[in-house]
Amino acid sequence: MPVTLPDQLQRGPVTRRRRVLRVLLACTLGLAAFVYVNNSSWLAGSDGGGPLLLAHRGLAQTFDLAGVENDTCTAELIHQPEHPYLENTIESMRAAFDAGADIVEFDIQVTMDDRIVVFHDHQLECRTNGTGRVREHTLADLRRLDVGYNYTPDRGASYPFRGTGVGLMPTIEEVLAAFPDRELLIDVKSGDPTEGEMLADYLATLPAERLATLSAYGGDEPIAALSARMPRLRVLSKAIMKDCLLRYIAVGWTGSVPDVCEHRELHIPEAYAPYLWGWPNKFVDRMADKGTRVVIVAGDGGFSEGFDSADDWRRLPDGFTGSVWTNRIDRVAPLRDKA
Repeated sequence: MPVTLPDQLQRGPVTRRRRVLRVLLACTLGLAAFVYVNNSSWLAGSDGGGPLLLAHRGLAQTFDLAGVENDTCTAELIHQPEHPYLENTIESMRAAFDAGADIVEFDIQVTMDDRIVVFHDHQLECRTNGTGRVREHTLADLRRLDVGYNYTPDRGASYPFRGTGVGLMPTIEEVLAAFPDRELLIDVKSGDPTEGEMLADYLATLPAERLATLSAYGGDEPIAALSARMPRLRVLSKAIMKDCLLRYIAVGWTGSVPDVCEHRELHIPEAYAPYLWGWPNKFVDRMADKGTRVVIVAGDGGFSEGFDSADDWRRLPDGFTGSVWTNRIDRVAPLRDKA
């Protein structure tokens, strides 16, 4: 007669394995539920005011973005003008704020006499009647230029802004004086760290309440130099963006935000945004708690892509509470305001 173990001993290991599996399954489901709830934006609602609008270069002339690269002369590609404003002028910034912008972005360059002027290009030929690099001219030289001289919507058949832009290249001091209580985003166009230092020298003269309305972005080196001097200023560079988001992807499911994401300006391409934990509004709220502003940009983050039309606006997440990058504040602000 064969020898057998008691039934309860035969069943013991199987029963234990089943119990372990049930516990593991329960833990897995619980963790999945935690991750889902902890990163669901339906728990982070809008205050009803709509997103903030960031006007790129003020209210500016637009152009076809297809094939545009960093060295493309976009003044030769503009659409038929619908308004009289030229980018990076005080008039264009005022028009943007009047149209409904909450934040205005502008570009800066440094002159031969170490003044910070508001202008996009390193070279003068594309937009103006001047030649050479901005850095090779004094402020007085630049004041005499026509910053609308070479804008053409029809490949040189006409130049509708010639004569209208004389003396309109402002200094950074003039821009901040013109809009003393408005939010401004400064684009440091150079890759030279000394220009980040120069910007820091100027910003250090401003009171804390004014600095709270300013942010800056640009090349890795000048922004690193600027941030080292002014750690409370919101800043952005490619290196900062990569460091912050890679670390956030690793831990963000817990609701934690890495310290490297504090006091930043994050420009998130819409193509990649859904892969961020808590996108959209939980992510926006978490970053805001760290003093960081989140701006959504159109497409995959290519050259200056913005939410510029009604079709673009419909792609925004429902109830989005962050900021929106636009090249056509005049078209987009009414869409936000009637929503």
